[in-house]
Amino acid sequence: MLHEHVISVISDDPVDGAVTSAIERAAGAALRQQGVDAPVEVSVALVTPEEIRELNRRYRQVDAETDVLSFGMDEGQALSPLPGQARYLGDIAISLPRAVAQAREYGHSAEREVAYLTVHGVLHLLGHDHHEPAEQRRMREAEETTLAGLGLARDRV
Repeated sequence: MLHEHVISVISDDPVDGAVTSAIERAAGAALRQQGVDAPVEVSVALVTPEEIRELNRRYRQVDAETDVLSFGMDEGQALSPLPGQARYLGDIAISLPRAVAQAREYGHSAEREVAYLTVHGVLHLLGHDHHEPAEQRRMREAEETTLAGLGLARDRV
């Protein structure tokens, strides 16, 4: 039985409803595509370039701006929620200004870029990685399959 996932979008600034909707739809689609049927909760924080750089420096020891970071609660552990409760999967931080700039650079919509970054973050929370070529291929396939299911395939946006 599929349970409702809880996707919380957090921002210090007002956020366009289309951005919030894209994040919620993308996170839900990634969880479904990966077969997560136990209820989970994911928090997505929309942050400034300065904030994501500080997070990257603090937690990854990389003093550079990036577009998305994921912080899993139970990396590598099976999803086994308490009865009747969603398991907290983790946090995703997305630099919204960077996402908008990348969308322009790549020639697609900001909606597609934010959705892509959300899917990428959710896949990391579920244990995917892209350090090795085979891992990278599996992760890219999962990303593109999920985005295509949302009508946001690269060739259509």
